[in-house]
Amino acid sequence: MALVTVTDPARDYLAQLIEKQDVEGMGVRIFVTQPGTKNAETCLAYCPPNEIVPTDEQVDLGKFTLYLDHASVPFLEEAFVDYSKDQMGGQLTIKAPNAKVPNVDENAPLPDRVNYVLASEINPNLAAHGGEVSLVEIVDGSVAVLRFGGGCQGCSAVSLTLKQGVETTLTERVPEITTVRDVTDHTNTENAYYQ
Repeated sequence: MALVTVTDPARDYLAQLIEKQDVEGMGVRIFVTQPGTKNAETCLAYCPPNEIVPTDEQVDLGKFTLYLDHASVPFLEEAFVDYSKDQMGGQLTIKAPNAKVPNVDENAPLPDRVNYVLASEINPNLAAHGGEVSLVEIVDGSVAVLRFGGGCQGCSAVSLTLKQGVETTLTERVPEITTVRDVTDHTNTENAYYQ
């Protein structure tokens, strides 16, 4: 069961932190707050013996036990914890590509697969400009009707983003989707990235 990958440097770093706590049997819990939403965050916290939850999945990492919050497990699939030293000391990095939307397979309903691609591939790129896109509905079995928000709403480059970015990615990743349609009111340019 390798839902979560913890690199050796991350294990060593976390073990050092745990040792400083001076609590026998201390572990680390990984969990997702607001899982399945655009506000999802993946967190690590100390887990002393008196806070172990019986339903948590346990992963023995040698120097300590990693506890996977039971409700977060579907959102932790393919999560990756790493530590790299830098000039300021070092940085612990947690990547959980399925925290906002759990991973789906090719047998999942079409809207779930479209939402997964939007959340895991498209929206992280749009977020650089303060934008986002969401699925409104699927019509005619192959047309994804989308609504842009944030910096994408009213943006002068939205048609380029729609065709070359969003549509290309969606049709590659979800073969049943043949085209996309934008139903956003782009007359509101208040938050537009490009005016």
